[in-house]
Amino acid sequence: MQACDRLTTERFAVPSLDLMRAASAAVAAFAQEQFPAARRVTVLCGRGNNGGDGLMAARLLALAGLEVTTLLLGSPDCLAGDAAEAWRELNSLKCEPKGGRSLVHVIESAEELARHTEALETDLILDAVVGTGFKPPLKGLALAALEWIKPATAPILASPVLVPPVLAPPILAIDLPSGWPADETAATVDDPVFPADAVITFTAPKPAHVFGHLTRHWEQPVVVAPIGSPDEAMLSTLGLHWAGSALSLTQARRPAAANKGSFGHVLVVGGTLGTGGGKSGAPALASISALRAGAGLVTAAVPAPALPLVAAIAPELMTWPLAATAEGSISAENLSPEFLATLTAGKTVLAIGPGLGQGAETAEFVAGVLLATKISAVLDADALNILAARPALLAKLSEMAKAGRTFVLTPHPGEMARLTGLTIAEVQANRLDVARNFAQQTGFTLVLKGARTLIAHSDGRVAVNTTGNPGLAKGGTGDLLTGMMAGLLAQHPEEQARAVEAAVYLHGLAADLAVIEADEHTLLATDSLRQLARAFRFQGFRFRADGPNRYLWLQGLPPAESSPAAACHEAAE
Repeated sequence: MQACDRLTTERFAVPSLDLMRAASAAVAAFAQEQFPAARRVTVLCGRGNNGGDGLMAARLLALAGLEVTTLLLGSPDCLAGDAAEAWRELNSLKCEPKGGRSLVHVIESAEELARHTEALETDLILDAVVGTGFKPPLKGLALAALEWIKPATAPILASPVLVPPVLAPPILAIDLPSGWPADETAATVDDPVFPADAVITFTAPKPAHVFGHLTRHWEQPVVVAPIGSPDEAMLSTLGLHWAGSALSLTQARRPAAANKGSFGHVLVVGGTLGTGGGKSGAPALASISALRAGAGLVTAAVPAPALPLVAAIAPELMTWPLAATAEGSISAENLSPEFLATLTAGKTVLAIGPGLGQGAETAEFVAGVLLATKISAVLDADALNILAARPALLAKLSEMAKAGRTFVLTPHPGEMARLTGLTIAEVQANRLDVARNFAQQTGFTLVLKGARTLIAHSDGRVAVNTTGNPGLAKGGTGDLLTGMMAGLLAQHPEEQARAVEAAVYLHGLAADLAVIEADEHTLLATDSLRQLARAFRFQGFRFRADGPNRYLWLQGLPPAESSPAAACHEAAE
């Protein structure tokens, strides 16, 4: 970001003070939009540029008619450059056209800070202590400020019957929650950091914004605001990007002359049904989600005993009965060249694994069909476990991938551990490197599921997904993702990397939209499926000149999307 700001000023002639003014304007606008009931605001400012953003935002909020108390942590004599100008402008504020008020205090010791407890009786706290460029840990006045706010930001639980709880003032972090290093790729950090209920950063996300659990709750917003830096000034060598940037792929209008053959034919293979039970719902969910994602045609190939159940899921779905073992799983009888040729004729994408089982004949069939076909393939669930148990098959498919065939593997951490020979703890401790190295070594596209799902490509690029919620920790959601990936791959054979990223982003976004009406405890995969239309139309990934979508929403939903009323309006339409 330092290089980006420098290039913006030196090469593109945008003064650095203008960047600070744009950042502070974005903060003030977001604070009022996200916390409209807040009338009293306390702004904690450090002495760097992050503090300068806070000083300018404090001035704008006072001019907007709010009661603003600003605490500068340290002597103003140490302010320099744009931050010094922000200090002068705040202190020269005389006009209060809307009845606002600005109180400014210089804090030079922890003891002095402790005397300003009235500043904690507020509706909103702005954290502008330190931002990008900070090296942990917090110390001095910054650490004292963290200790100072703790009592005010912990909810006080009152009587469970007679008295409602006292709500703590929310905290809006400017750039990052103070103390959180911008380059951190872990979900949490050990050093002390400020709590946050919303985060607004500028120009582009930093690693911490896409990997870190920066806010107290998963649904709270983390947004990026444009402040005038041109795209040409944004350079990164990290090989990381945001999965949501691929969503534009799904929002292009279809040609007027399109037909079902224009959008591919997905073959879903999976399912079991026998006297010991079965898993017919898994291939059914994958198939219907492939249709919902826009595939022109979808055929579900399942063991013959399971076919009536799968066929009943939707009249638009085509089915194909496969010879079954006595246990009701897919038999190796289906491997005859003539049958495979008929089964796969005209298919453009294979999705294999949902509800499959791992019996000997089924494993033989999986190996045979993967080696006998050349179409793109999405492997999930038991197909991954079969692959992990057969290193020779894994090596052969890797050779095919390096020769140009697309394989998308979608493991959760346990399946990833089996594929790599690592422990689950080792996978989780180093998710980024594990995913990237596996994709580069094998040639596969790897979707490592979990909080902040990673999409690793064979060229070393990794996309980080920021949608989704704990409600997805339930059976069926992985099958939904498998079908969505297959459906988008079928439609976009020339942009398969972006198709996989868009599917992962949409899958999580649909779940985020679904919990508005439901709850993260009660969420079902079919609830997410019903929100796919809203997810496809989502505009929060694009910068807008005005309105709530003037920000890029990495996490959370714009106000227009996040209310039950909005969901009901969509349903009515």
